[in-house]
Amino acid sequence: MSSPKEKYSKKILKKLAERPAVSVEKLKDKDVLGHSTVTGEAKTSYALARALKNLVEGGYAEIHATERQNYAKITAHGKTKLNTMILESEDALVPQIWDGFWRIILLDLPESRKSERESLRYLLKKAGFVCLKNSAWISPYPFEHLFTNIKKDLGLTTEMMIIVTQFIDEETKKILFETFGKN
Repeated sequence: MSSPKEKYSKKILKKLAERPAVSVEKLKDKDVLGHSTVTGEAKTSYALARALKNLVEGGYAEIHATERQNYAKITAHGKTKLNTMILESEDALVPQIWDGFWRIILLDLPESRKSERESLRYLLKKAGFVCLKNSAWISPYPFEHLFTNIKKDLGLTTEMMIIVTQFIDEETKKILFETFGKN
């Protein structure tokens, strides 16, 4: 179970991911983050401010000040963190019914982008992908939309390829069915 701080952080990152920037004051609005401030408005406000401060200090968000107000913006690092939080959450259940399609992700990031490569490998493993050959990852689970967004967010135009197919040769099918326990 995630702590209240993690819940606020996740809600803030989700809200920041929806728009280029969100006013810091708007983030404190109970309707924006979907929480009630009636029973502990000061406590909730403090928790939100603290969660936002931690996100900024961790490099997951940035604050941009203008003459009128401050705006918060999610960083690329924050988008990766949000995707990790989504995959690790209890409501991110992996479907148990296979739709007959295989998701194949080809990942080719150079050594100079090693930290991004490691983060992507971690996310792929959390999403139930298995590394078959060096940079080829495969899964029967429908997470291609998540990785399409990650590809777009990180600007991985040629470094990541996403393939969804139902056509695989018989020998490979046997290996995949054994790996994923499919019939």
